[in-house]
Formats: sequence, C-alpha cells, structure tokens
Amino acid sequence: MSTHAATAEYQLPQVPPGAAEGPPPTARSPRGRGATTAATLALAGGLCFVTFLAGGGLNLASMTTLEITLTLAAGAVVAGVAVLAPAGTRAYGSASVGLLLAFTALTGLSVVWSVAPDASWQDAGRMLAYSGLFCATIAVVWLVPGGWRALLGGIVLAAVAVCGYALLTKVLPNHLDANDTYARLHEPYGYWNAIGLTAAMGAIGCLWLGARRAGHALLTALAYPATGLMIVTLMLAYSRGSLAALAVGILAWMCLVPLRLRGARVLIAGALGAAPVVAWDFSRHALSSEKVALAARATAGHQLGVLLAAMLVVLALAGVAIGFFGDRRAGWVGSQSRTRTAAGVTLGALLVLAVFALGAGLAMSKRGLTGTISHELSSLTDPNAKVPNTPGRLTAVSSVRARYWKEALEIFEAHPALGVGAAGYETARLRYRTVPIDVRQAHGYVVQTLADLGIAGTALTLALLLAWMLAAGRSTHPFNRRWHARWPKRRASPRESVSRLRSPPALGWRRMRAAYTPERVGLLTMLCIVIVFGAHSFADWTWYVPGDACVALLCAGWLAGRGPLRGGNRAAPAGSPAAALPVDGADQPAAGTAAAAGLSASGDRNANGRPAAARLPPASEIDPLRVGIAVAVVAGALLTAWTEWQPQRSVDASEQAFALLKRNPVAALSAAQAGVERDPLSASALFRLAAIQHTTGQSALARATLQKAVRMQPSNPETWLTLGEYDLTSNPHAAVEELRAAVYLDPQSVSIQNVYVEALRKTGTATTAGQTASHPSGSRVAQKRPRRPLASSTRRAPGKPPAARTSTPSKPKSA
Repeated sequence: MSTHAATAEYQLPQVPPGAAEGPPPTARSPRGRGATTAATLALAGGLCFVTFLAGGGLNLASMTTLEITLTLAAGAVVAGVAVLAPAGTRAYGSASVGLLLAFTALTGLSVVWSVAPDASWQDAGRMLAYSGLFCATIAVVWLVPGGWRALLGGIVLAAVAVCGYALLTKVLPNHLDANDTYARLHEPYGYWNAIGLTAAMGAIGCLWLGARRAGHALLTALAYPATGLMIVTLMLAYSRGSLAALAVGILAWMCLVPLRLRGARVLIAGALGAAPVVAWDFSRHALSSEKVALAARATAGHQLGVLLAAMLVVLALAGVAIGFFGDRRAGWVGSQSRTRTAAGVTLGALLVLAVFALGAGLAMSKRGLTGTISHELSSLTDPNAKVPNTPGRLTAVSSVRARYWKEALEIFEAHPALGVGAAGYETARLRYRTVPIDVRQAHGYVVQTLADLGIAGTALTLALLLAWMLAAGRSTHPFNRRWHARWPKRRASPRESVSRLRSPPALGWRRMRAAYTPERVGLLTMLCIVIVFGAHSFADWTWYVPGDACVALLCAGWLAGRGPLRGGNRAAPAGSPAAALPVDGADQPAAGTAAAAGLSASGDRNANGRPAAARLPPASEIDPLRVGIAVAVVAGALLTAWTEWQPQRSVDASEQAFALLKRNPVAALSAAQAGVERDPLSASALFRLAAIQHTTGQSALARATLQKAVRMQPSNPETWLTLGEYDLTSNPHAAVEELRAAVYLDPQSVSIQNVYVEALRKTGTATTAGQTASHPSGSRVAQKRPRRPLASSTRRAPGKPPAARTSTPSKPKSA
C-alpha cells in the first residue's frame, strides 16, 4: 500500500505531496518478515500454552509446572541478554523491575505474619514467575526493540485461538464440555470473566491490526472477523466487568491514537457482524439458560456454529472490500479531509444521541431519572444482591462484590500495617463473612492487596505504578508532552564565575510534537491493553489468572524497557512507514543507545529506512563480568524453580504415603514425613501425617502432630476443627474447647457447628446455645461470646492452603 494512496487522517495542512510519501526502501525484507512471522507464531503458541495449562490458576500441579517453566525461561533470557547486549545499552525500566521485585519480596516475607503462610509461599512463587516474565520482556526489548510487531501480533493471534476454543465449547458441547450446565462461556479458564477479559484485550489488538497503515493488506482485513469473534465471546460470557474494561480501553485508544476513523470502522463493522449472532443466542433457551439437556444444547450449538461461520466470512469479505475501496483508492487531499470531517461529526452526533436516548429512557422509567440512578447505586453497594447467570445480568448493576469488598476492608481495619499475609484473605474472611459462601479472592486487586499486605503492599503497588507510568510515558508520550529542565538566567557581576550564571534547574511540562510512527502507534496500543487489564483487575481477581496476566505483563514490560523513540517525520500520515523516517538527518539515534548498536529509532530500521539487525558481540569481546552476572542469574532461576516445586512435591509425597499405607506402613510413614519436610508451612501435610500416624497405631504422636498444626496456624479454623474431631471420641471436654475456637473463627460454617453440638452432647452440656449452634443461620453459637483464641500477634499463624490449588478446581460460582 503506497503512502500517497493512504488516507491521511493525521496529516498536517499544506504539506508537500512528496513529504508524505515514504520511499521504496521502507519495505521490509523477506528475511525480516520471516523472522517477525516466526516470532509471532512462537509468542502466540507460548500464550496459548500458558492459558490452556494453567486455566484459572487454581490448580497447584498445573501452576507449579507453569511457574517453573516461566522462571527457567526468564532466567535463560535475562542471562543471554546480559552477555550479548551491546555495550552502552541503557537499562530502561530498572526502577520498575526493582519495585516489582520488592513487592515480590514482601509477598514472600509475609509468611512470617501470615494467617496462611503456605498459601503465602505459593503466592510468592506465582509472583516470582510473574517478575521473571516482566524482567525477561524488558531484557528482550533492550536487545531487539523492533520485535513489537511480533508481540502485538502474537497477542491478537492467541486471543483468537482462545476465544475460538471458548465458542467451540458452546458449538460442540457434546465433544468438548458435555458435563457443563452453565450458559455463560468460561473455558478454557473455568471462569467467565477471565475469558471476557481475553476478548477485551484481543479487541484492542484488533483495533491496531485493522487501523494500521503498515503491514500486509490481507492481515489487516482479517482484523474485521477477529473483532467480531471477540465481541461475540465477550457478550456470551455475560461479563459486565469485561465490557466496562473494553469501553475504557476503546476510549483510551481513540484519545491516544490518531487513527480514530480507521479504528472506528473496524469496531463498527465487527459489532454489526456480531449483533445478529448475539441476539440469536440470547433468544434461544437452550443456549441462554442453565441446566439444559445435552441434546438440546448440542442442536442449538450446531446452529450457532453455522451463524458464526457466516459472520466470519461476511466480515472477512467486508475487510477486503474496505481495504480495497478505502485505503487503495486515490483522491484529493481536500476531499479526503472533508470526508473525514463529515465522518467524525457523524460519529460524534451518534454518541451524543445515544447519551440523550439513555437519559430519556431513565427519565421515562417508573422511578424517574434521579430515582433510577439512586436505586442502581444502592443495588451496586448492596452486599446481599443476587444476579442470575442469564443475559439479563448485562443490564443489571447489582453485584455480590460489595460483600467481598466489605469483608476485605474489615480485614484491613483489623490489620492495617502489613495485612494478614499474601493470599490470606480466604482464611481471614471466614471470621467476617455473613453468608456461608466460599470465596478465595476479594474480586478486586486494591481491596485484596489492602487485606493481604496492608499499607506496606499498597504503598509498594502505588510506587510501582508511578515508576511504570513514567517509564511507559518515555516511549509513548500519550499526552504529547514531556518533562524538561529549565535553566533560568539571573543577573551576575562580571567578577562572578561562569558556573554561577545559572540558577538550579526547574522542571517543566512542555508540549512536544512527536511523529506517530508505526512503532509508536503499536506502543500506544500496548498501553491501552494494559489499561484494559488494570481496569478489569480493579473489580475482579484475574491478576491470578496467568493467561490474562501474562499478556498484560508482556505489554507492560515492553513499554517500560523500550526507552525514548527517536526520529520520525511529523508531516507524514500517522502510522505510515514514511512517519518512521527522519527528516533531513534530524533526530538521529544518539550514541550509547540500542539504536547506536545497529537498531534504528523506529525499532527495526536504520536511518536510511532499510532493515537493521542487532550486532551481537563476538566471543572475544564478551566481558567476564557479564558472564558472571549471567551465571548468577541462571543459578538464581534454578533455586527459585526448586523453591516453587516444593509445595507440589509435598502433595505428591503425601499421596504416595496413602498409596503405600496398606502394603508398607513404614514406607508410608516415611513418605508422609517427607511431605512435611518439603513444605513445613503446610497444614495439609501435617493433617496427612497425623492420619497415617493414627492408622499405624501412634495415636499420641498423631495428636501431637495436630497440636503442632494448631500452634502453627491458630487463625485457621480448619486446624482447630481437625484437632477437635480427633479428640471427640477420646477426650470430649478438650474437643469442646477446640471446636469452640473453630466456631469463633468461622461462625457461619454449618459443619463446624454440627460437630460442636455433638461434642456438647457427649459432655452432657448441650443447651439452648448448642441448639443455636447447629442452626444454619448466622447466629452466635452460645449466649456468652467465646474467648478469642488469638493473641495480638496471631497474624504470624499460618492457615490452610487453598483447597482448589491441590485439586482440580470446581465450576465457578456466580459473581
């Protein structure tokens, strides 16, 4: 596609035609295109591997495999860059790396005061893997800054594959998900909001793919069916949080990227193609209702598959037609400008009319405008709200998240400084919950961090966010402004030295006019993807879902490590290849940067516009100090991977102990002890050891083991319950005291209340209080409030590991 024929949406007025045209050398070589294609496929395959292996991130075995893989791969990449990076490479993003590692260190140190140190240590393993991926991405961008195309292309391709599989589970339920009874899409994560977030981030990538001026025309046309696929996936997941996050991302993209009309046509075409499919799905009971027979779901799913195929074909043809008749059609610049103006005015008018229509609809409702808004706000903050898993939830405002947030804030108020330890919310909330519902996360990064790590973790998070924003703004300049130092002059006598002629510098926020090169447009798209993830994480726990979190970490790491962009032609159309070329030799790469080592300002071209490759130093020029750093990095990665493996090794040893119990009790006992040694923070390992000790006739030793678990985790009701159940037959009076502590820590647990009443009956002290305890309501167990079994320092106590991380996670509950 020639630059002259492209629609000059962001062209400055009165620019000579030749200035807007890029010379022929800007075309990439076949070798460069092949490398980009291979990197794109490899990255998409890696993201799919992460998604399908880890799922929702709640299974210990799969998460352990993923954490070890990411840690070792990141160590190898960082070590390789440490050796091969050109001399003088600026370490952009170092502040972000340091703060992320500090936050990870705080996560690991929280085992000291955590209510669930085993869960905190497992969470530290996840954070170590995330930190490794972030560091490796920054290291790669130092070495190969021109790989941004492969990164964005891999994200879009992976999103298409994941969303396509999610839709296939609904099209072919008898082959892929026969036992599923939910109407909402949730595979391959097992959580509908996670697949919705994948579709939202993929849609932002599709905007870049369909709006770009550089690249193969066929790939640009494929952005239209991909956008339709993302929208259908998002709507069929019934994810309101993902819709809101996508709206925020689209608004940011339209404000930051000067390809608005090109992006709008991709979005509008995709929405128009997806609307009939979504409407048809919502109108079918077999597809929009729960607990429908498999035969009915399969029949309706096959029909949905036909509609999806037709939508993809139509949108693909529309993309080709728009590319042929729109981008390749030459015309006068003035005529194009008038067309753009008319289209922009039309879109703005439509948005204004939509806002007025929404306001009129609210005003005509039975509660009126203000009454409806007040009612919806009260529903949003109602902790007892109920929302069904039907398409109607897309228009509902109420959410059960208010309950989870309230519990998290109560935990924070009780432990404001350091929280209850990483991943301690699940255990700590049992004391504050009012409904017997099991929840592992607080459904919000901010409230989760407040509850888990208190003010210390929140302060580190804010510092990390600020450092990353400064690093990302260095390359993207989203507001077309930058900080600069002003040196005001003052009067001086002739005798004053020259060094005193200037006062200390003052920082200023100066407007700048940087060229919108293809790379800058791509980096701004990455920024919008991170914004989508951040907005969604505010109201959900997808930070714990590796398939989504890794996409955000890749984009965030690339932005932090890229550094300032140099060169470019501001007179050329935004996003065109000509915009990446410097004008009259201006803005050449400075020495001591990655560009000076053979990489251009635009990321992968020299100043003359031809492809450039990074120059790797020969073996004779490699600094021994760098080799030592690389060896230290590899050793650290191996040690980290070994640490991440220990919880799973503990579970494997315990399972092996139960398998050996019947035929070799001695070996079974040895295996159970090995499980405790491998993960000494695990209460579950102590429970298994006590069970085997009791089976082998070591009752006293078994009780001592359970008492050790209680001493280690006094804030965990499970440890008190297990010890109380063990003493129920031999020492009911002791069991009453132990179960009373469990009831205090988890007053809403019906099972604990039942065991407590049984203990009261065995001791002959069953009263009305005991009958009250057996009632499944949230009332107190006894008239007299039991003494809290925790001292002021009980936050040191560990808690049970998340049950779902030691087994296959159950189906998600409505949130």
